[in-house]
Amino acid sequence: MSKVQIYDKAMCCSTGVCGPQVDPVLPRFAADLDWLKSQGHSVTRLNLSQDPAEFASNPVVNKMLADEGVECLPLVIVDDRVVSRSEYPSRENLAMWTGTTVKPKVTLPMADAGGCCGDTGCC
Repeated sequence: MSKVQIYDKAMCCSTGVCGPQVDPVLPRFAADLDWLKSQGHSVTRLNLSQDPAEFASNPVVNKMLADEGVECLPLVIVDDRVVSRSEYPSRENLAMWTGTTVKPKVTLPMADAGGCCGDTGCC
């Protein structure tokens, strides 16, 4: 299984899903990380305001911050390789980087213009 590390910008809490104005991307990303954990991967999420020593002790993260500033955050590192920066990736990308299969979303069939039974004329 893969080791996934997320280095977030400074936020008020570990997920950023709090306060009066929540970025809608953050709850989706938090759910995607929970899903990744449920698939058996190791997921660590670090917040610049709560875990500054972790940012400073990682040479790759430290260099990127020195070169680009906080604009490079969030950084997503999978198995010690930077796979994403400056945005929260999709579940599909997380799955691809960790070799995890994503089950297709199930959709319900929709009736066409002919009514609930199709073009059978019964409706």
